[in-house]
Amino acid sequence: MMDVAVIGGGPAALSAALNLKIRNKSFILLGGNEKVTGLMKAPQIDNYLGLKGISGTELVESFREHAVSMGVEIKKEKAYNILDMGGSFSINAGTEFYEAKSIIIATGHGKAKYFEGEKEYLGKGIGYCATCDGPLYRNKPIAIIAENAEGEEEANFLSEICSEVFYIPTYHTEPKLKDSVKLLKEKVTGIIGDGNKVYSLTTDQRELKVDAVFIIRNVIPVNQLLEGLELYEGSIKTDKDMATSIKGVFACGDCAGKPYQIAKAVGEGNVASLSAVRYLEKI
Repeated sequence: MMDVAVIGGGPAALSAALNLKIRNKSFILLGGNEKVTGLMKAPQIDNYLGLKGISGTELVESFREHAVSMGVEIKKEKAYNILDMGGSFSINAGTEFYEAKSIIIATGHGKAKYFEGEKEYLGKGIGYCATCDGPLYRNKPIAIIAENAEGEEEANFLSEICSEVFYIPTYHTEPKLKDSVKLLKEKVTGIIGDGNKVYSLTTDQRELKVDAVFIIRNVIPVNQLLEGLELYEGSIKTDKDMATSIKGVFACGDCAGKPYQIAKAVGEGNVASLSAVRYLEKI
């Protein structure tokens, strides 16, 4: 069992991981897709002290190179769900499960709005991890809505076991899909069910009869990542030590609220890691 699981791959997560390494704690850094952090889209950054005029991509690469040079391993796995086991935590990362005594959440700020029907049918045909739940829909039709290219791998995998796979990307690059996957460049208008389970998805052009809808988001909604987290204005509520409403769980960076600034994220990552270290010393 690890001392800490750090969830995220941006500045806050890397800052937390670096300091955990320096404090000689065992940890895992689940960074997910390294290309989805919004910072990488910034053409020029002038308000990060000491690095005037650097691009977002250059700054992120600098952070990663620093962390890796200190021995931090950045796993590309994504955390889909965290379970509080009472004294420890179990993290579902798709095909792998990890256990840790403490959690630092640094997933960034989720900008996407819920689709109509998403909250109502979550766990009733709607999921965020196709690899985890896809086999439940063997020989059945499913749809995937993807905010990034991670969904392509999920769609290609499910095309081998599901009767039909509809792929609806909300990003702009051309997806690389198997011929059996049906690509729909349409706008999702809603997900419909009978009160117990999903039976269709509607777009601005058609209705698709499906048994499941998988939504591949850049950032999983924090209240779905770990049940019981207290939120404030849609972000994780923390105290000055970055502690959340759940004992042993800390949050930092954009997922912990405004302002959405790099310096804040890096600083909070440092604070969260030191708070986690103090927590571990007491248990």
